Amino acid sequence: MNDFKLFDVVALTESLPQEKLKKGHVGTIVEVLNSNTFEVEFSDNEGKTFAVTTITSDKLLQLSYQAAV
Repeated sequence: MNDFKLFDVVALTESLPQEKLKKGHVGTIVEVLNSNTFEVEFSDNEGKTFAVTTITSDKLLQLSYQAAV
């Protein structure tokens, strides 16, 4: 189980066609609604938001930019 928190960078593990989001899209958690549900913002390379949606943790992969300890 992941411990998702505010401002974590995450990727979708499955497509969300109703939101026009594909598996692998990268977003940032901008709101923690409960321990399993998050509001995630998706932006392009220029920082322009193209989607904000509520997603459960089973559809998210937490990304990391640091080596595992």
